[in-house]
Amino acid sequence: MTEHQHQYPGAGQQFAWQPPTPQPTTPQPVLTPGYPGYGGLPTPAAEPAAPRRGSRLRIGLAGLVAGALIGGGAGAGVVALVDEPAAGGGSAATAQSVTIENPDRATTATAAAAKAAPSVVTVYVSTGSGAGSGSGVVLTADGYVLTNNHVVAEGASGAGSVQVRTADGTLYDAEVVGTDPAFDLAVLRLDGAEDLVAATFADSDEVQIGDVAVAIGAPLGLSNTVTDGIISATGRAVATGPTGSTEDDASALEATVLDAIQTDAAINPGNSGGALVDGAGEVIGINTAIATVASGVPGGQGQSGNIGVGFAIPGNTAQRVAQEIIQTGTATRAYLGVRAGTAADDQNREVGTGAEVATVEQGSAAEEAGLRVGDVVTAVGQRPVTTSTELTAAIRSRTPGETVELTVRRGSDARTVEVTLGETS
Repeated sequence: MTEHQHQYPGAGQQFAWQPPTPQPTTPQPVLTPGYPGYGGLPTPAAEPAAPRRGSRLRIGLAGLVAGALIGGGAGAGVVALVDEPAAGGGSAATAQSVTIENPDRATTATAAAAKAAPSVVTVYVSTGSGAGSGSGVVLTADGYVLTNNHVVAEGASGAGSVQVRTADGTLYDAEVVGTDPAFDLAVLRLDGAEDLVAATFADSDEVQIGDVAVAIGAPLGLSNTVTDGIISATGRAVATGPTGSTEDDASALEATVLDAIQTDAAINPGNSGGALVDGAGEVIGINTAIATVASGVPGGQGQSGNIGVGFAIPGNTAQRVAQEIIQTGTATRAYLGVRAGTAADDQNREVGTGAEVATVEQGSAAEEAGLRVGDVVTAVGQRPVTTSTELTAAIRSRTPGETVELTVRRGSDARTVEVTLGETS
């Protein structure tokens, strides 16, 4: 694997996704997936004859930019999908159940963990070049498990194997039923599983800033790890994969754009695919990414794990995508049919003022609604749009066939346009 290093300027501070070597001195605004190693943890050289989990490297990795190249809306941070346990995984395989031993001292996090932890699993992927691990959430008693696409991407290609260890310590072989890179989700099926504890999902649309949030997963391969915090933000637009001056709002499969839940509950490498639950222990999101501080920035470190800025895919989106994958092997998403770049403020080029339409696809929902090149979308429904990434996230958070109202600036005029969204897979 080739190591890629990038810096991202914005919001008066530099951020970067975190390779283990120093950053280049020249800012590189384009993010490219894939880099080995995490923090100071060793990544042994791959040996094909070694045991399946004897050598571990990070797999299916990508960087996410919070916002677009022009800062605004989501701010200008960089977050990374990171999944690697500590080298040598002896302790990682040890199951540890979460129980309430002393009800008198139990907290909200105690109760939430006791309810949800039996439904969270550790996912191991082994290929000819190495191995790594992440987390997952049990969907059904007969063995369907939801995780991130980037956790199992290499195993899904047929070049490796996937195993899953449940909370009670049982290890299963697993197959990848289907993946959706655009939402960074994948569904596994455990071989011979029965009577698993399926997770209970809450309505993620009801999540509020300040609500209790508990993250459960296998950071650094440490299964059944529980951390707690609050919901820091909802509807946070984050994007991963190649980004440039324009972004397609619904195609561009190489770019994952999430309408994410943000939390300060500690999320670290290996938490990806695990559960973010509410105070009742019901799943509200699938943990996916963390923000990291760039090296070379005053106060920053060469590498960092959790800094209190983590992101999860909303549970409602995750459930819909998972059910479609189980039924058909693929998932659909809403499609507007434009490519857009971020419109910059005249006085400050670092401030976005909307998503400026660069192209309109023939026969698309956008064309039927009368959108034109040069139009600037400033809101989807009641949701403000200041960057192209926010437009992408807002559209993908909707369902195919749904009618939405766009606020559009055309020259000096503002108007509203009703659009019935199309469908793409």
